[in-house]
Amino acid sequence: MFNYAGKVVAITGASSGLGVQMAKGFAAQGAKVVLMARRVERLEGLANELKAAGADALAVALDVTDEAQIDQSLQTILDTYGKVDVLVNNAGASEGGAITEMTNDAWNFTMDLDLTSVFKMTRAYARVMKEANYGRIINISSMYGLVGTNQLQTAYHASKAGVINFSRAVAAELAPYNITCNTICPGYFETELTSGTLDTQEFQGYMDVTVPMRRYGKEGELNAAAIFLGSEEAAYVTAVTLPVDGGWSATK
Repeated sequence: MFNYAGKVVAITGASSGLGVQMAKGFAAQGAKVVLMARRVERLEGLANELKAAGADALAVALDVTDEAQIDQSLQTILDTYGKVDVLVNNAGASEGGAITEMTNDAWNFTMDLDLTSVFKMTRAYARVMKEANYGRIINISSMYGLVGTNQLQTAYHASKAGVINFSRAVAAELAPYNITCNTICPGYFETELTSGTLDTQEFQGYMDVTVPMRRYGKEGELNAAAIFLGSEEAAYVTAVTLPVDGGWSATK
């Protein structure tokens, strides 16, 4: 699809779910893939799988809320490859609950992981990209960052909406340095964590009503968006918010 030979792609949250899928997608295009997350054993398993398929992969332990670990992860990449071309900020989670019952700890947990970590990662990695006068930053938000719902996920909605406008501001600031910054807003996707729910008759009924394509995203269908936005061909594409949700957000 695109030529990633020689490109170094760093992905957070690469131990499960969409992070694993994107890592496989970039590796299939010839990228050198840096897998970053807290669960090192899972990262190493994925790295070995990619290497067995002929890819160049590196597992790096990283808690994206820890600035010292962020700096160390970047140094490890530079020591190994000498550069980083693409950063995919994918790590995230949330604690839900009614707004009247939400604790400060629950709010801060979601904000720290879903929004503040994106700022910290971008700040560190953009310094290297500015020096190289090249970079692609891809921030993974959510369709929930585009609208409000009654799903008792206020902190998640707020953090993911923050990622979108953060990305637009970064895009404008870093554009003179040949660095793009874009956001992907995934909808419902099949992963090892969601397959049990998505495959139920009840959820299919929900999708029939709320998702125009009447299905969830399949493994690999998010990859095309990330691979395009990270490519040299997307040099003039920046500050874009791209829903990949089967039309869910179009009905809101």
